Amino acid sequence: MSQPRIGLALGGGGARGWAHIGVLKALARAGVEPDVISGTSVGALVGGLQLAGRLDVLEGWARGLTKLKIASYLDFRVGGGMIGGHRLSAVLREHLGKATIEGLPKPFTCVATDLLTGHEVWLRKGDLVEMLRASFSLPGLFSPVEVDGRWLVDGALVNPLPVSVCRAMGAHVVIAVNLNADPVGRVRLPGQRIPRAAGFDVLQALPPSKTGFGVGSWLRSVFGREPDAPSLFGTMVQSLNILLDRVTRSRLAGEPPDVSISPRLGHIGLLEFDRAAEVIAEGEAATERTLAELGEVIALMNNSGGTPSR
Repeated sequence: MSQPRIGLALGGGGARGWAHIGVLKALARAGVEPDVISGTSVGALVGGLQLAGRLDVLEGWARGLTKLKIASYLDFRVGGGMIGGHRLSAVLREHLGKATIEGLPKPFTCVATDLLTGHEVWLRKGDLVEMLRASFSLPGLFSPVEVDGRWLVDGALVNPLPVSVCRAMGAHVVIAVNLNADPVGRVRLPGQRIPRAAGFDVLQALPPSKTGFGVGSWLRSVFGREPDAPSLFGTMVQSLNILLDRVTRSRLAGEPPDVSISPRLGHIGLLEFDRAAEVIAEGEAATERTLAELGEVIALMNNSGGTPSR
C-alpha cells in the first residue's frame, strides 16, 4: 500500500512568516515530513531554507533581529521599490551560495507575480536566492526582480496560500499554514485608528541630526504619523492586510487544504520582524493544536491506499 504524498503550503504574511519556523519544528517532532513544499513570499523564504538545510541559521538570525539591526539591512533607493534588497540578498547568498531550486532534496516551488500581466508565476528551477527574492518582493517596498525577461513581485498578490501548487506537485494531503486567518483590524472598535506601521518604528532607531536635516529626520518626517491621520506605511500595511485577507479567503474557497494550521497572529504587524520569538512559539502551538486532525487525515488516506480524495 502506497503512502500518501504530503504537501506543505506555506503562506505569505510578512513578519508573521516566522511562524512557519515553529510549524516546521513541531511537524518534525511529530514525525510528519512533507514530500513537497510550496511557498509564497516569506513562506517561500522559510521553505527554501528548510530544504537547503539552513532553517536553524534562519531561526537564529530572526531571533536576533532588533529594530536597529533591521535598519542596517535597508538599502533605500529611488526606483521600483524603496528598498533595493541587495543587503538581504547578500545575507542569503552567504548561507545558500549558488544553490538552485532543482538541486534541493525535495520538490519545491515558490510563487511570484508577473508585474506586467498580473499572472501567477511558479518558480521551480533556477538560482535559489534570486527566486526567493522574487517571491517576497513586496511592491513599493522591495524592487522587482527580473527573471527570464519578466519583472516579478510578491506572489502574495495572486496566491497568498499556494494550496493549488501543492496539488499540482502531486500531493495527496495538503497541509496549509495560513498566516492571515486572524488579520489585524477584523473587528473595529469605537475610536480605533489605522494600525501603526509596525516594524518601521525602526526609523526611531536612526540617530537624530543635530541640524534637524539628517536622513533620519527626513525619513521620520516622511514615514511618521500625524496625530489624526494614518502614515504612508500605516496605510500601505493595512491595505496589504486587507488584500491578503480577501485573496486568501477567495482562493481557499475553491482550493481548500486537507488540514489548515492557523497561528493566532492578529496582534502581529506585517513588518514587526523583531518579534520572532513569540511568532515562532505561536507557530509551534498552532501546529500542536492541529496534530490530532492531521493524524486522522493521514490515517484515512493510508487506509484508502494513498489515493487523492478529490
